[in-house]
Amino acid sequence: MSIRHTLRALRHRNYRLFFYGQTLSIIGNWVQQIAMAWLVYRLTESAWLLGVTGFAGQIAILVFAPFGGLWADRFDKHRLLLITQALSAVPPLLLAALTFAGLVEVWHIIVMALLLGIINAIDTPIRLAFTTEMVTVREDLPSAIAMNALMQSAGRMIGPTVAGLLLAVSTEAFCFVVNALSKVAIVATVLTMTIAPRAITRASMSPLQQLAEGARYAWQLIPIRWTLAIVAIISFMVTPYQTLMPIFAAEIYGGGASMLGFLMAAAGCGGVIGMLALASRRDVRGLTRWITFASLSAGIGATVFSLSPWLPLSLVALAMTGFGVVVNGMSVSTMIQTIVDDRMRGRIMGIFSVAFLGMYPLGSLAGGALAEHIGAPATLATGGGICTVAALVLWRRMPALRAALRPIYLKLKIIQ
Repeated sequence: MSIRHTLRALRHRNYRLFFYGQTLSIIGNWVQQIAMAWLVYRLTESAWLLGVTGFAGQIAILVFAPFGGLWADRFDKHRLLLITQALSAVPPLLLAALTFAGLVEVWHIIVMALLLGIINAIDTPIRLAFTTEMVTVREDLPSAIAMNALMQSAGRMIGPTVAGLLLAVSTEAFCFVVNALSKVAIVATVLTMTIAPRAITRASMSPLQQLAEGARYAWQLIPIRWTLAIVAIISFMVTPYQTLMPIFAAEIYGGGASMLGFLMAAAGCGGVIGMLALASRRDVRGLTRWITFASLSAGIGATVFSLSPWLPLSLVALAMTGFGVVVNGMSVSTMIQTIVDDRMRGRIMGIFSVAFLGMYPLGSLAGGALAEHIGAPATLATGGGICTVAALVLWRRMPALRAALRPIYLKLKIIQ
């Protein structure tokens, strides 16, 4: 499959602008996260407060993502995206001012992390639902969603490196300014988009009734119900391997920061391979097999890694885990955005955001607590085993899942 085909989402001007701006914005987010963590540690030398800061920045997705999805259905997504991206420049600017002035305290950092987490939680389902308005050809949607994941991975790899360089030659405050400037970039690219106006039906129900309507819709549509469940299980049971990775690096392999980076890079490589494979697909047909295979890959990979004393095998297992987590989430996102009604897309993507991103902080807390009692290897083996069983259950239900998808695909003319 050609590179041009794999990257075909970039032939859409609006998505191309979004890709460039959002990549800079994600890099800025990671620069700020590293700078905040370094500032907290410099001020307190407290591992507990580091954990609290990280948790504050992540937990908002559980509460606020459904509302972001609701607003994506009720209002113009283009304008909403401009508002959320502009607002996301406020916390870094406030932190920069406090840090430059020498007035910053830990509670300031935690509050700003929470505020930025709330903005990102609202922004995430809006961005996901907006993808179908930027990429108007259904066959290019798998490429766009894989490219969205590629942005996240690129930001995760580049952002911390940039933060390290900036902290070596400047201050945390300058890192916060860099993040604020990255928001200017995404706002500028979104402003230059040309989006066809879409009719938005005036809501006849209250916001809570609309959220309940979205939840019922997701529950009643079998493909959404089953695939969101497997995404939530993987996010809760397997994804927290990232939180436990320092323990494996230090205690199992007797290494330090370089070993930690080596292990995380293996998982990242698996994720990149998965994204490229998903982007090369022509349409959504056959995604159910990918979802099941990716779920098995995540569960088996995590289990093998947790039990392996041999580094080469562990690296392969981590690559399998990274591949499984990314391909599972992105495959489900692609399928959901293809089959849901336009009027429900925002709310369903809000629920997806909770399942894919919101379960991670809860899983990290639960995994950390369990690892205190039974150890990190046993904790990860338990999560991997449960994920593997869930994948096998989904495999057994595959005929029913395909039967439920067939009339939807026929209606959408995906199959004849």
